[in-house]
Amino acid sequence: MNRRLIARLDVKMEHLIKGVHLEGWRKMGDPRERARAYYSQGADELLYMDVVASLYGRNNLSGIVRQVASEVFVPITVGGGIRSLDAVRELLSVGADKVAVNTAATIDPTILSVISDTYGSQATVLSIEAKRQPNGGWEAMTDNGRNHSGRDAVAWAVEGQKHGAGEILITSIDQDGTGRGMDAALIASVAREVDIPVIASGGVGAASDVVKVLSNPDVSAVAIAGALHRDKLTLADVRTACRSAGIATRSTELEVAE
Repeated sequence: MNRRLIARLDVKMEHLIKGVHLEGWRKMGDPRERARAYYSQGADELLYMDVVASLYGRNNLSGIVRQVASEVFVPITVGGGIRSLDAVRELLSVGADKVAVNTAATIDPTILSVISDTYGSQATVLSIEAKRQPNGGWEAMTDNGRNHSGRDAVAWAVEGQKHGAGEILITSIDQDGTGRGMDAALIASVAREVDIPVIASGGVGAASDVVKVLSNPDVSAVAIAGALHRDKLTLADVRTACRSAGIATRSTELEVAE
């Protein structure tokens, strides 16, 4: 099975941003231009997250997704502020392939079932923002890491699968934006308990961080943000490192040409 390398783009209004621990955001450029760049680098998928959607009560990425989907021909997942089937319908109609739901699902998990029953589990992603707890384990946070859900992140992943999620996006708040490596224990704990693909996010600073996580056969993909935005890494760098470690990824056109 080929593992996926996903470019994550967090967006505030019209700007690509990146923070640390899901806060303290800095502008990083144009989310459309970066999408095109990562597509050219061989991204398997794009992941767009509206980081202020909870403040406005809706996802505001339709315009960006519409434009990018006409130029970039890989699957696009969109998350942030998705609270209804109408919101899902709008995003899929402009070119998104999947939607990632966090806060609304913690309040009423049946939204996952409704999306899955209507558009299929392959279009339904449960996004979990997990924060390590002093006494062990991780809590699932909501509203871009600002609020507590009271849910254990691993147990919530299991419940989400039962409600129809076809993928789990697990983001470590503790590692996010640090570039110090991913929370391998968190990722492994979730991947071990579910039977659906797991996308790991948060903390990539070097290609070796991706290799370490994808060495776990239960992890399907890694989403990379800051290291790409700051040009510390390219997706080609990561793909080469994975190949050297014996981890199967998709061959890009560039690699085939070589």
